[in-house]
This record gives sequence, C-alpha cells and structure tokens, in this order.
Amino acid sequence: MTSMLSAAGIRGILLDIEGTVTPISFVHEVLFPYARARVSDYLAAHFEGAEVMSDLARLREEHAFDVREGREPPPLLDASSEAAIDSFVSYIFWLMDRDRKSPGLKSLQGKIWEQGYANGTLTAPLYADVLPAIKKARVAGLKIAIFSSGSVFAQRLLFAHSDAGDITKLIDQHFDTSTGPKTASESYGRISLAMDLAAAEILFISDVVSELDAACTAGMQTLLCVRPGNPAQSDGKHAGIENFDRLPEII
Repeated sequence: MTSMLSAAGIRGILLDIEGTVTPISFVHEVLFPYARARVSDYLAAHFEGAEVMSDLARLREEHAFDVREGREPPPLLDASSEAAIDSFVSYIFWLMDRDRKSPGLKSLQGKIWEQGYANGTLTAPLYADVLPAIKKARVAGLKIAIFSSGSVFAQRLLFAHSDAGDITKLIDQHFDTSTGPKTASESYGRISLAMDLAAAEILFISDVVSELDAACTAGMQTLLCVRPGNPAQSDGKHAGIENFDRLPEII
C-alpha cells in the first residue's frame, strides 16, 4: 500500500544525505578512501589533542563492547604512542570495512575531511535539483533539516563546501546518530520534538526503506528517493521520488 502525502500539512522536510542529496559514490569512493588513507598520519599529528582523545575514548568503549560481544576486533594497545596509534588504525579499518555507524569513527572522519575541504581537495557534489528545491521550500516557509549517519560536524562541512557553494544558511537543523539509530522510530520522535513540529508535519526523504519505515512508524510522511546508482529498494509502502524538481508540487 502506497503512503499518501498530506501536502497541505507538511511544514518541514527532513533529508538524508547519501543517495538523496549527494551521490552514494561520493561517500564511498571519495570520502571514505580519503579518510582511510590519512587516518594514520592524522592520529600521529594530533594524538594528544583533547578532541582526538575524546574520539579515541569513544572508540575504546566501542571496542570493549565488541570484545564482550565476541566479535574479535583487532586489539587496542596501551603501549607506546606509535604502537597505540597502529592498533587504533587497525581497529578503525575494521570498523570501516563493516560500514559501522560508529560515533567515534564518524567524528574522527569529519576532522580528517575538514582538512580536505579546507585545502580544496574535497568538494561535495549535490544533485542539480537539490538546491532549487530547498530554496523553494524555504520561500514556502518550510523548515529544512538533515538526518545522516555522518556527524553533524561532517554534515556542515559538506554543505559548506558543496559544488553549489556554501548553503549552510539554508539548513535549519542537523541530526546524527547521537539522536538515535536511523532505523529506530524513537529517533524520529526526538527529531520532531527538536524541530518543534508534529511528526505528521514532517516529510522525510531517504533512499533506505528501513529508515523510511522507522520514520513512518513515528508518524512522519515519507518519500523513497530513487537516484541513479542507488540500490534498488521498493516495498510498495513509500511513494517514490526520482527528482527533487517534483518536490514543490508535492509540498
């Protein structure tokens, strides 16, 4: 059964990033390899910094949980700085290979990407239809928010260094997995409270059906984003959108 959108009731749009506003290939073929290639050098240069130490503390907590769960992660060492860094790099690679939505990892990746954006190595490609649609939604008085597994810091970097320029002023709020998992309905309840809107007044657009299911359970309206290169996903429950050019008609 296809969900019906109550167009007149939409007052806010919640957007996923990967596969929705930017191609999946940018994340998997550019951002992830960029961080992976530089994480060892970054840790060596910033190992004693307070912010990095905070990320590493979170990684240690996650590592301890992985050990308790019998997942056999690479060991973390308390030896010399060089040995400790090497052990963290091995664990970070292990997490990345599993596409783990790890808060410590995501925060660390954001710091590495910050350098790439700052020196011009990285520029985030937005689908051409995204910016016009966001601008029209803003003119219509709608709130625009982002919910991504990438850290809020990384999200803001991406929108500040897009191929359409710095569009951060067009985004009202950002949410990451510190709000909760993207597949948990409770996360979307928290987001609706933070946006000061009823769940039914928020339209969530994502390319992942399990995320849309969770948002729908929380009472949000949903659209399945179908972009070139996205894995095929359709269960007939969520209406699809292939191009944001249609979004002004929907809202």
